[in-house]
Amino acid sequence: MEWLLPTIIILFVALYLPYLYKTFRLKKISVSHVPEEGDWAKLSDGNIFYRWFLPDKEHSNGETIVLVHGFSTPSFVWGGLINTFCNSGFKVLVYDHFGRGFSERPRINYDKELYIRSLKELMDDQDIKGKVHLVGYSMGGPIVGYFADKYPDQTKSISLIAPAGFQQAMSGVNSWTIKPIIGEWFWHVFNNRIYGVGRMSETSYSDDPLSINEEEFLENFNKQLVFKGFTESLLSTVRHFNLLDCRRMYKNVGNLNIPTFVAWGKADGVVPHSSSKNLKECIPHSELLTIEEGTHDITYRQPTEVGESINNFLLNKT
Repeated sequence: MEWLLPTIIILFVALYLPYLYKTFRLKKISVSHVPEEGDWAKLSDGNIFYRWFLPDKEHSNGETIVLVHGFSTPSFVWGGLINTFCNSGFKVLVYDHFGRGFSERPRINYDKELYIRSLKELMDDQDIKGKVHLVGYSMGGPIVGYFADKYPDQTKSISLIAPAGFQQAMSGVNSWTIKPIIGEWFWHVFNNRIYGVGRMSETSYSDDPLSINEEEFLENFNKQLVFKGFTESLLSTVRHFNLLDCRRMYKNVGNLNIPTFVAWGKADGVVPHSSSKNLKECIPHSELLTIEEGTHDITYRQPTEVGESINNFLLNKT
């Protein structure tokens, strides 16, 4: 049995070294890292990054759009849609979820209550009065849905882009990879398998002049990876926010008769387009745009079609 302790030590070191390699250079995010174009709002759970985009004063229609991004890609993903909205007179608010982008990474459970609370508190902090138009992409779909279900008096319309909430399993995630300790080790050591290095987009090329190409996407995405807590926020979200079955919430929203628009790529390999049938059953009055060649990347690969379609829908609701 003399070999047992040395073997355990060697095994521990062999497992710990790759984890240490992936984590020891990470730094804590601070206000000094926040881009000049945006700012931090101090909410109950920490500081969250936000940025306003405003129309010309003479063309403002007085309406506000709040854009809610998805699981791992922060608010830069909206870059190709914003001018379309502003040119039509909308004020546009974007923000990074806690744990992502330039927001702080609090050590708390990343559950649906956190995402609803942070959206509500940000709107209150920014003194937004009246109803807003909510646009949610992927995981942002359930977030704006839960928000609308809880605060229908503050929701004028909902636009969903490839919304999560109708899947049987999350792609690339197994139950053992989210276990305590094991999950932290696996998600750091094998982060390239989860949120990637190299090509991240399903669509290799887009001729849309407003699209974000792969090089620009990776440059912006990787900015958040230098800060502590990004990986933990993703893992905690998987553990505490049920993104697979949100049918009850969508049915509740359907009963509220809030104007709803949906954009979905026919070739979406992350949130299958077949789920649009389930969504239509939950929200019968919703309007569906299917992009035949679109994948899960339509927000930034086909922003012209997506942006103009949402914009036309919203103009009819103002």
